[in-house]
Amino acid sequence: QMLLVESGGGLVQAGGSLRLSCLATGRAINYYNMAWFRQTPGKERELVAVIRYNDARTYYGDFVQGRFTISRDNAKNTVDLQMINLEPEDTAIYTCAAGGQFSRRSVDYPNWGQGIQVTVSS
Repeated sequence: QMLLVESGGGLVQAGGSLRLSCLATGRAINYYNMAWFRQTPGKERELVAVIRYNDARTYYGDFVQGRFTISRDNAKNTVDLQMINLEPEDTAIYTCAAGGQFSRRSVDYPNWGQGIQVTVSS
């Protein structure tokens, strides 16, 4: 069983930066596509970014617009999300996920972390 634990969230002012990290234990992430999703109350969970397991190809949600970068370190079993130029609209719970498909759909990811709060003040 894979356990995912996020870290690095918190409160930041608009225009600031945060780096989220997701540590996987129990299984190696080498053969998993790793993703970050986010969700706010009353809204559906949406894909932030995903990185493919074999070639590190990435895909980002439209709202990212070049502000976020997803990366993975298979040796450390981690996947990070570097976020810059944060906006109040980025306030959400960010959750790490692992799955066998390179997908933007949350249903394609069977492994989930608990999530971490990111709050961007104006």
